[in-house]
Amino acid sequence: MSRPPQSRESQSGPPAAVSGDRKARDVGSERRRRQAARWRIGAWTFSAAGHLALLAALIAAKGPPPAPPPPAPITVELADWPSPVPAPKPPAGTPTVQTPAAAPATPTKLPPQKSIVRRTRESDDIDSLISAQASTTSTGVELTGAELAGAGSADSGAGGGSCDMARSIQRALRRDPLVQAAVASLGGKAIKVWNGDWVQSGGEDGKGLAAVREAIMWEVAFSPKACRSEPVHGLVLLSLNGSGGSARLALGSGVWRWSDLLRPTPTIEDR
Repeated sequence: MSRPPQSRESQSGPPAAVSGDRKARDVGSERRRRQAARWRIGAWTFSAAGHLALLAALIAAKGPPPAPPPPAPITVELADWPSPVPAPKPPAGTPTVQTPAAAPATPTKLPPQKSIVRRTRESDDIDSLISAQASTTSTGVELTGAELAGAGSADSGAGGGSCDMARSIQRALRRDPLVQAAVASLGGKAIKVWNGDWVQSGGEDGKGLAAVREAIMWEVAFSPKACRSEPVHGLVLLSLNGSGGSARLALGSGVWRWSDLLRPTPTIEDR
C-alpha cells in the first residue's frame, strides 16, 4: 500500500528552519558585497598612487634645460717683429753741419680798417635834437610862492569834481611805500611833477619820479571814464602825509583833464 504524497510544506521542512536559512544567505551576500567594494576602493587607490609616482618620475627625469655651449676659443698668434736697425754713425773726423735756426716770423701788419658808416646831415640833426632835449629837460621844478598861492589842494576839494579824483590819488600815494621812499629827500618842498608832460627830477632815470608817476597813472587808468574826463583848472597840490611840513606834488597846467596824465611822452620823431 503506497504512502500518500506529502505537501510542499512537509517537504521543505518547518517554516522556522526555512527563515533561518534565508537570513544566513542574506548575511553572506552582504558580506561578499562589502568585501568586493573594499577591493575596488583599494584597487583605485593603488592605481592613482601608481599614476602619481609615474608622473613624478617623468618630471624628475626631465631636469633643468641644458646650458648653452661655451664660446669658441679665440686663437692668438704672437708676431715676431724684427728690431729696428740703428742709423750708421758718421766716421770719425767728419765735420758736423750746423742747421741754422729759423728766423722768428715777423707779424704782418694789417692796414687800418676804414669805417663804413658815414655821418650824414640827418645824424647830426638827431644829435643836436637829443642835446637840445637833454638841455631843456627840467631837473625838478620847485613851485614859487605865487604858484603856491594860486594852487588848490586835494584836501580842499580842488580838482576833485564829482568824482574827487585828486583826493583818491592823494590817498593812493600816501599808502604806497615806494612813493614815500621816493619823496623822502624832498622834505617840505612843493615839486611840480606834471605840467602837460612829466617833469624829470634830478638824479632820476625817468620823468616824474618813476614811482610817483606809475602810482598816479595806475590810479587814473582804473578810474571810471567819466572821472578821467572831468576838466581841471590850474595846479592841484597833493600832500603825501597829514603833517604840515610834508612833501607836496603839483599837477596841472592851464585847463587839463586827468586822462591827459595817461598820454605817452612825445618822442623826437613826434616833434
